[in-house]
Amino acid sequence: MKVSYTIHLEDDGDGGFIVTVPTLPGVITFGQTIEEAKANAAEAILCHLEGMLADGEPIPTENLPIQERLELEVPIPA
Repeated sequence: MKVSYTIHLEDDGDGGFIVTVPTLPGVITFGQTIEEAKANAAEAILCHLEGMLADGEPIPTENLPIQERLELEVPIPA
């Protein structure tokens, strides 16, 4: 079974990143780099889902709006 979840990465103020998963409250992890934070998030999500399955709970599906970042050039009057 394949699943996909949105993760939020935030600067922890010390050069690392905190990761949360909106669809899976309580799943939180961190990493010193974005790559490490994402790898730790994947591990935390899998662990959480395994626990849910062991408890007989259904695997949540994500129904969040799609988010994208737009980069704009704002004209500043002289």
